[in-house]
Amino acid sequence: MSLMESGKVLPLTAVAWTSNTGCCPKDFTLISITVDGVAANFTRGFGMKSGYYLCYSKDLKGSVVVSDIQVISDKDSIPHGYSYIREFLDSKTAVSKKKRVVVRTSPVANVEMAVLDIKLTAKSKMLLQHYTYVGDINGYVLWCRKGPFSSPAPKAKPRSISLEIRSLSLEEPSAPALPLRSRDLPPIPQQSRLSNRRHSLNAGDVQNTCADSSLQAITALDGVPFSLHPDFNLQANGTALQLNSQLNIHIKSVRDIENEYNYTFTVEESAAKRIRPSVST
Repeated sequence: MSLMESGKVLPLTAVAWTSNTGCCPKDFTLISITVDGVAANFTRGFGMKSGYYLCYSKDLKGSVVVSDIQVISDKDSIPHGYSYIREFLDSKTAVSKKKRVVVRTSPVANVEMAVLDIKLTAKSKMLLQHYTYVGDINGYVLWCRKGPFSSPAPKAKPRSISLEIRSLSLEEPSAPALPLRSRDLPPIPQQSRLSNRRHSLNAGDVQNTCADSSLQAITALDGVPFSLHPDFNLQANGTALQLNSQLNIHIKSVRDIENEYNYTFTVEESAAKRIRPSVST
């Protein structure tokens, strides 16, 4: 299976003129010879000081591809959406203005067909399989091949986290290293910088809390220790019976509650049964 059939050919992203390999950019490929073995130096013509070559690029960094290529004469107006190809020439080289090469570029996401390759021949009667005739220029014939192309998958750019966002993190900063001391000395107690509530926050709690209200959840009560009064501490007094005796708590049964709060609603029922006197008209 050829590269064209498999759809793994990269499209052309730019076409240009160049004087030689020294003037040709690194991401461009210079066409130095035609398909039929003739030097592809465009020196044919009157008044040519120095030769020049065609070159092309397949670098997709610009996110554009060459969707079409044409050869027009100096009397023709440039088609809409087309532009002249770039020139990487030295001071001694001048491109002929009789016939010009123009291209149409499109964003890579907006097209499915593009120019995949260009070739040159010195004989106009020669036909190239899978290639389309573009035009003749200075004794050479320009051919192009179009088809579907495969664009590389875009790479995700890592996001940079600023210092201000990192300072909003609720994670406890790492404790600084303690200075070296003798083994006979008792360990120095480290004071807790964060309250128990803030220290107990984990990743799950942070995810369940809105990003705007995560900092507002920390109130002025954080850091205040919570403890029961000794009168209500069961462990200090021993048993729950001693606590009940101190508070004079009387546990009532269901029957005691019904006898104390029982109400028959007899007054309301007798009032509802009264017959209002009728008014004679």
